[in-house]
Amino acid sequence: MATDVTPTNDTTTNVTTASGAPAREATGHEASARAVTPIGVGGTDAGPVDLNADLGEGFGRWRLTDDEELLSLVTSANVACGFHAGDAATMRRVCELAVERGVTIGAQVSYRDLAGFGRRAMDVPPAELAAEVAYQIGALEVFARAAGARVAYVKPHGALYNRVVRDEEQASAVVEGVLLADAALAVLGLPGSRLLELAAGAGLPAVTEAFADRAYTDEGTLVPRGRDGAVVSDPEAVVERSVSLARSGSVIAHSGARIAVRARSLCLHGDTPGAVDLGRRVRERLVAAGVRVEAFA
Repeated sequence: MATDVTPTNDTTTNVTTASGAPAREATGHEASARAVTPIGVGGTDAGPVDLNADLGEGFGRWRLTDDEELLSLVTSANVACGFHAGDAATMRRVCELAVERGVTIGAQVSYRDLAGFGRRAMDVPPAELAAEVAYQIGALEVFARAAGARVAYVKPHGALYNRVVRDEEQASAVVEGVLLADAALAVLGLPGSRLLELAAGAGLPAVTEAFADRAYTDEGTLVPRGRDGAVVSDPEAVVERSVSLARSGSVIAHSGARIAVRARSLCLHGDTPGAVDLGRRVRERLVAAGVRVEAFA
């Protein structure tokens, strides 16, 4: 797969998003980023759309997500690699289930922050961050290979996801870590982010994603979670927004204006109450609307 990223001349900035609800939200990293659109992904032609979910986010006897049920709905699994959640046994189990269901395996890399679930802002030296990203990918690759597959892509988690939207140094470190692990891996992230720009510049496939259960500003950024209406809790509204994102590459912002948000992948939050039922409804409605639900890698 060779997906390039090129600048656009759109007046509306593509969506900025967060992965999960930060324990201490780094809102400064949710600002608008330069708009980039991966060639051949998303758009108004109702092309294929991937459904991804954050999985394996338990630890020991504690489980946050219904991995088995969600793996029957998604096409890509963002597997926690032990730094914000997950452990060896969980990683192995999720990889085996993903292979059984034909789901693509991705590494969800994070700052080293088990206590804060990877949602606390941190300043990690670039060389250290690059090594830790590669380390997490390598750990998951062991279990993916044992299950008969390979890690196909990388997605940052939580505070790291937010940080690499605009922070070139941290984004560059993540790209370096991916290259250390495997120069063929795709990178999943925010449209217009520095991460995707740098990934594409390094020859890595850059893939955009969107969230149907988060409210957007007119500028295409996420409404901070502390504000009213930041999270879309009505299941039917989430389903309708998913179809709109997939078919028209747009969504209704918090103000009521329609803004452009073009993405190849839609994220289903596995820790949302009723996540399995909601995921099933989203997938069924996408198929009914004529959208092909396919993994990007």
